[in-house]
Amino acid sequence: MDRPIIGIPMGDPAGIGPEIVVKALNSQEVYQISKPLVIGDKDLISQAMKFCGIDLNINLVADPDEGEYTRGTIDLIDLDNVDIDKLEIGKIQAMAGQAAFEYIKKAVEIAMDKKIDAIATTPINKESLKAANIPYIGHTEMLESLTNTSNPLTMFQVDNLRVFFLTRHVSLRKACDLVTKERVYDYIVRSRDALEVLGIRDAKIAVAGLNPHSGEHGLFGDEEVKEIEPAIKKAQEEGIKVVGPVPADSVFYFALKGHYDAVLSLYHDQGHIATKMVDFERTVSITNNLPFLRTSVDHGTAFDIAGTGKASEVSMVEAIKVAAKYAFNFNQQNRA
Repeated sequence: MDRPIIGIPMGDPAGIGPEIVVKALNSQEVYQISKPLVIGDKDLISQAMKFCGIDLNINLVADPDEGEYTRGTIDLIDLDNVDIDKLEIGKIQAMAGQAAFEYIKKAVEIAMDKKIDAIATTPINKESLKAANIPYIGHTEMLESLTNTSNPLTMFQVDNLRVFFLTRHVSLRKACDLVTKERVYDYIVRSRDALEVLGIRDAKIAVAGLNPHSGEHGLFGDEEVKEIEPAIKKAQEEGIKVVGPVPADSVFYFALKGHYDAVLSLYHDQGHIATKMVDFERTVSITNNLPFLRTSVDHGTAFDIAGTGKASEVSMVEAIKVAAKYAFNFNQQNRA
């Protein structure tokens, strides 16, 4: 099987994105499984190599077909959109927010044209985006708008553990209000469908409990009885392999051990804590329901260490590896 081309927009120029890209692309492992293509700025790549003490060739390309895709050479679509003399490493600035958005926009364009097989994104900064008057608070909202996609579905993966999220960036109080029969059922179906697109057939899904011990049949919290259990029963009647609610203090452990193919987490931190405790650096985010496969590192711009060469590339390598792992099945389903 040919190696998939993975587009890598290099993130906020003032953060660690350029450094983790350079470090990741110094890895033979990455080139054994993929053809990484960076969308960014040549001066930033050169600067990042100096920060990291790495010396690689830069091959400027206008089209993914022009890439060499061999270790020792970084294939780059150069947008030439950063004044390196004015860039302040580790600081919020409009120029950096604008550049980060342009890298993503270009990556989306070539992904929509089916010239690359997946996108693995690097960190961007919400405040830099705001300074540049970019009307999005993060990657998901950007991708949703640029692809005209509604309600993308986030999945985290680390080792054997896959976690979907019923709610994202809302307060815990609001998250509880969003745990309804209709919403839980919808996300069970969407999670099953997303797993099938990734090549995981006949998946067994566990729904996490909301309350301690899943409410002990209504003794302390009735969301399980009134909302979650009826949603699971409805999905089961339609032939979906779903169980639960399984108490949140054990469901992620059993999924990691292979008892379930995925877990539906009911709120943001419930699933984030579980995955990051397994391995913080190797936790990868996957955005489902887009026209293309997108993975991402699960950390921020780390302005405090940007420019030092200290940033770990482990999460970037994992994001590329996961993109390469699922790209064939995803594209086979979506490009038929």
